[in-house]
Amino acid sequence: METRVAVVAIIVKDSGAATALNELLHRYAKHIIGRMGVPYHARGINIISVAVDAPADVISALSGKLGRLPGVTAKTVYAPVDAVEKSEGDKE
Repeated sequence: METRVAVVAIIVKDSGAATALNELLHRYAKHIIGRMGVPYHARGINIISVAVDAPADVISALSGKLGRLPGVTAKTVYAPVDAVEKSEGDKE
């Protein structure tokens, strides 16, 4: 199945959502390339970026589930299809 590369940007306003958020990311771990979290204490939020390589429907499902968590906002940015080419060793 064709995969896409994307970054899911997550803003967490309610720290009580951290457990559910981490459990959700754990369920999608096989699609996650990397993750970076930055606490922004001055605003009382946490900013998380998650790089993924997965089928578009999987990315959409993850982003939607994250966005339905209380106190969490999630948006996805996809890399252009022609900008991300697999190396010869990665082709199936």
